[in-house]
Order: sequence, then structure tokens, then C-alpha cells
Amino acid sequence: MASKLAVFEQDKLLRSKGPIQDDAPMRLRMEAYVKDLQNRIVAGIEAVDGKTFERTTWERPDHGGEGITCVIQDGNIMEKAGVAVSVVYSQLSKEAAYQMRHDRGKALPERDDLPFFVTGISQVMHAKNPNAPTVHLNYRYFEVFDPDTGAPLIWWFGGGADLTPSFLFEEDCVHFHSLYKKACDTVDPDFYSQFKVNCDKYFYNGHRGETRGIGGVFFDDLDSKPAEELFTLVRSLGDQFLPSYVPILEKRHAMPYTEEMVEWQQIRRGRYVEFNLIWDRGTRFGLQTPCARVESIMMTLPLTARWEYMYQVKPNSRQEELESVLKNPKDWIPLH
Repeated sequence: MASKLAVFEQDKLLRSKGPIQDDAPMRLRMEAYVKDLQNRIVAGIEAVDGKTFERTTWERPDHGGEGITCVIQDGNIMEKAGVAVSVVYSQLSKEAAYQMRHDRGKALPERDDLPFFVTGISQVMHAKNPNAPTVHLNYRYFEVFDPDTGAPLIWWFGGGADLTPSFLFEEDCVHFHSLYKKACDTVDPDFYSQFKVNCDKYFYNGHRGETRGIGGVFFDDLDSKPAEELFTLVRSLGDQFLPSYVPILEKRHAMPYTEEMVEWQQIRRGRYVEFNLIWDRGTRFGLQTPCARVESIMMTLPLTARWEYMYQVKPNSRQEELESVLKNPKDWIPLH
């Protein structure tokens, strides 16, 4: 615990000196970036919706860290939209340490007092109109410290962005994927193809035999290049959010729709909830963290959803068109 507190106090001193500089530890530079990205996303969505996000700040006085959660509920266009940033200094629980060692192959010492730091941004937006897709974004940076010296033992980046429509518009899928491929190519032309496949595999409801949406990019435990290059990647990806989603939202939010379309949207949201509560590692890790802020973790869930017993889509319907893609993910743009 002493090393965690020492790192926390060191970082607190650096923050007090003004804007974070390029020679600051990566954890502080990532923290500064996700806070700036949150402000930009909030401003961009407010400009489209016309309603102001409710902003809540919180602290973790017993463990170290803070968070900023911004939410719109029942907006003009968005039914629920949340953008959360967290900064956490804490200690791995036994469950989290076991999962990292045995499920993810992390070379961590066999001890239960491992301090860690994580900062990240998590965002999900559910529009009212069923023609407008749900969108998710998450980027994070993680360090585990030596409990005796405070030196980082391991570090990595994780995150990505993905699109979850209720009704398929191929041009939206191509637009979304094209911008994220462009962002990946700034660092490595092979990244997009890897991250696209990762996304389809990760956001998969195994009990349903279908993906959550039409994908995007996803990576975790990423430390295969120098931290500076990967930080460039994360910033390039994060900066694509507004241009990747706002044009789609502006095209779809005023389109006409029927009650039958709303019913399908609600069923798809139910599948979204199933993934987040059953399969998502981030949800599980967040709930295992001491002093977890449950409201921020569950912020990503839609305001309303539906589970209908033995629901079957009609043959040759738009619902079946989407379901076919979810069961057989496709390449929306050339992988190379």
C-alpha cells in the first residue's frame, strides 16, 4: 500500500504544477487525454441533441483517484447517453489478480497486495429513433506496480469502438469502419485487420450465437510497440469518434419509424444488456475494484429494453437482414 500511496502523491504533485507535459509519466498523459476527449464528445453530442449532459464528479478518498460521469437521459435525440472518465489507484483483488494470471497470462508475482493504476474513458449512446445506431467507445491505460519499489511491473493499453444498429444501413457501416481503419493505419497498417477480428470475437453473445453489433475495432493487453506509438494510436482512434458517429446520427435521428421497429430496437437492446452483464470483462473488473462506483459502471446500459419469450424474426424482413450479419460478420471494407 505504501508504494501505491507514494505514486499517488507523486502524481498529485505533478498535476498541481499545471498542464501535463510530454515528459510526464504515461499514466498522467493518458489521464489528461481522456478528460479532454470527454469534454469534446460531450460538446459534440450536446450540439446535436440540444440538451445538456448532467455532470457528476466523485473521488476515491480511501484508495486514490477520481471520476467524471456525464449523462443525458431522455434528451431530444438521445434516450440515454453517457461518457465517463475514471482515474483509479487501487490494489488488485484476489479475483482480479487470478483472472490476470490464469486467464490472460500476465506475469504477476504470486502475492495479493499488488497496487495498480488505471485511467480510461467509457461511453455508450442509445438514440431514441430505432434507425439511429447505438455506439460504444472505451480506451484505457493500465499499470501494475511493484508493491515494494513502486516501479511499474507491467503496462498496457486497451479499448476500441463499435457500432450496434437495430436496422442495417450499409453506408453507415462502411463509413464507421473506414475512419477507424484510417486511424489504425497511422501506426500500423496491420492493426485494423487484427482489431476488426478482435472486435467481432470479443463482442459476441456466445449463448445467442451472434455478435452484439456490426463491429469496429477492439484491442486489449496491447504492449507490442513502444508506449509512445501506442499512445499515438489511442489518440488517433479517440479523435475519430465524433466524425465516425455524428454524421450517422444526423442522418438517422429524424427518419420515420413504426411501433414494430421500436419493439425490435428494444429486443436488440436486451441483447446489449446480456453482453454487458454476462460477457464483458470491463464490467466484471469494475465491480471487483474496491470502492467501485456502480452507477458509473452501469451507466452504459440503455434506459429501456425488452425480453420477449421465443421471439422470432419474420423471413425476408429487415430484422432478419440484421440478424444474418450478426450471425455471420462481414468485412465492410478491404482488410488491407
